[in-house]
Amino acid sequence: MKSLPTILISILISTSAFSQINKLMPVPVSVSVQTGKFSINSDFSVSVSGNPDKRLTPAIHRFLKRLSKKTTLTFDPDSVIKSNVSTTFILSVDRPGVVRLGEDESYSLTISPSSISISAPTDLGALHGLETLYQLIERDGSGFFFRSVQIKDQPRFPWRGLMLDVCRHFFKVETVKRQIDAMALVKLNVLHLHLSEDQGFSIESKTFPKLHELGSNGNYFTQDQVRDIISYAADRGIRVMPEFDIPGHTTSWMTGYPELASVPGVIKPEKRFGIFGSTMNPAKPETYTFLDQFFAEMCALFPDEYMHIGGDENNGEQWDANPEIQIFKATNNLATNHDLQAYFNLKVLDILTKNGKKMMGWDEIYQPTLPKNIVIHSWRGRDYMDQAAKAGFQSVLSNGFYIDLFHSAAENYQNDPIPPGTKLTDDEKNRILGGEATQWAELVDEETLDMRIWPRTAAIAERLWSPGSVADADEMYRRLPEICLRLEEIGLNLITNRDVMMRRLAGSNDISDLRVFLNAVEPQEGYKRHSIKPGYTTFSPFSRAVDIALPDAPDVILVNLALNDMIKTGNRNPTKKITVITDNWINSGNNIKNLSKNNPVLNEIIPVAVQVSELGKIFKSLLEKYKSGKTLTQKEYQKIEAEVKLRSKPIAELEPASGKVILILAKNMRRK
Repeated sequence: MKSLPTILISILISTSAFSQINKLMPVPVSVSVQTGKFSINSDFSVSVSGNPDKRLTPAIHRFLKRLSKKTTLTFDPDSVIKSNVSTTFILSVDRPGVVRLGEDESYSLTISPSSISISAPTDLGALHGLETLYQLIERDGSGFFFRSVQIKDQPRFPWRGLMLDVCRHFFKVETVKRQIDAMALVKLNVLHLHLSEDQGFSIESKTFPKLHELGSNGNYFTQDQVRDIISYAADRGIRVMPEFDIPGHTTSWMTGYPELASVPGVIKPEKRFGIFGSTMNPAKPETYTFLDQFFAEMCALFPDEYMHIGGDENNGEQWDANPEIQIFKATNNLATNHDLQAYFNLKVLDILTKNGKKMMGWDEIYQPTLPKNIVIHSWRGRDYMDQAAKAGFQSVLSNGFYIDLFHSAAENYQNDPIPPGTKLTDDEKNRILGGEATQWAELVDEETLDMRIWPRTAAIAERLWSPGSVADADEMYRRLPEICLRLEEIGLNLITNRDVMMRRLAGSNDISDLRVFLNAVEPQEGYKRHSIKPGYTTFSPFSRAVDIALPDAPDVILVNLALNDMIKTGNRNPTKKITVITDNWINSGNNIKNLSKNNPVLNEIIPVAVQVSELGKIFKSLLEKYKSGKTLTQKEYQKIEAEVKLRSKPIAELEPASGKVILILAKNMRRK
């Protein structure tokens, strides 16, 4: 394995021998490959020693079911799980784990030709060990086996999360549970549920029922469903932290309780997206009475010690427009709206503290007078997080992990909460708790959610779990396809739904030409799609080509990896893979034109397909020059650069991605 100096890998056997070991994700802290293998057969048996939580038994059942599906062998838990230690697989756990920040999640895994053992201080570590063990399944002509290995592992950061916005688009309980299963697979441990927004209030409140009755469009979790989600997550070692965004982003609150608003009037949940003015009135004592009762209810419902209050993107327009609020500011010596929000935050903090919770909020809530046990959630940039750490506050990084921005997995992967060369002291580094992948839901629905979160979040999970020295993006990309397959195995639809959507868009079972096109393009990055007219709403279908395209164009990634290998080894002969994909790009324009006949939904992508064809021709010509040993003058390079730029302009909210590999090759061919 490359670029892993902290990983201890025995090279007593050839590299080709540890095929599954070099596909592990997240990469463990220490791996030592041994000789021999453990054969998986009908004699496989499991026992547990020590004092684990009761969650370990159903986890073993799930492991055995997956193992049975993989090997086609029958493993009946009633006969395979034994009470004595004379078994082939022993799990040793010292004590029950508590699903909270800072709990021990370490484990050791040892596989020999005759036995397997996982030992962990808590059953949470044992759960992680089971996931690693499953990744190690291999097969040859004689059957399935685990290669002999010793692994010692623990997370780099204690806070490894996924934030899911269930307000701009609501997701069913089953969909949320699917994400929890995926999180467990890659060793994430915090599900952050964003439960209130301008577009919807997504949880039942028995204290203030009009919140969900009038503010949810009928889409909300009942409290029993919330308890079910929390229990389901806890069984997999995952915390569930709620977020109620205040004082801004609160249109849905005021639909049923307009007395909370800073500006009176009839208010309905928003259908469009953006930053809206609706803001709670911080000058009225009744606002805090309401929040006191509301948070008492929600703090009792959610057992996690942290409660997220949002606090972001309050533009202050309604506060400026309300004379009573201006008088309140002057009376209380609050010079700015930031000071007024700080006043509001301290009031909310008192409420949460009274209910036994610690406060977390987006980095706008930062103020030096807050107690040091709150957590700053950084979305605006590392500078804000570092500032908080220097002031004594703990923080979590999401800037750079916003997966709704459609950035590549490599960009997310190379975003480190504590990057090499940081100027933070050791104490300040210890205040960086970790990070969260952040999935805002303007441009996703039930059908597309899995392919938008995954597999990029697996790369983020590795960044948060594995040593910082594990940073080779090419190696990460080589392992992601394995993760995709395992995610599908446990019930996700990131591959399946994409094929369904392509068949619907093509109007045919033959989607080969459409797949070639969609594997060469990517959605436009950033939030530019939000401003395109007439604009998206909560009822948009998300069934166009841009909704099927992936942030990492699959064929471009394959070509990029093969091209990088060619350049590193000095080989000038393009692989068959590169040649086939390049020819497919060249033919894409005509193929999409033919596919678009009598299919108006494809008309918008014809000019993009033409771009893909033209870029394919440029790449093929460049490959032929590279093969013959030719180099490029600066003028020739600049001409290619200009041609790529011209043919990579966004159309139909899509960007041809093949220009990236053209520039990589052209830069390598440029004369020094």
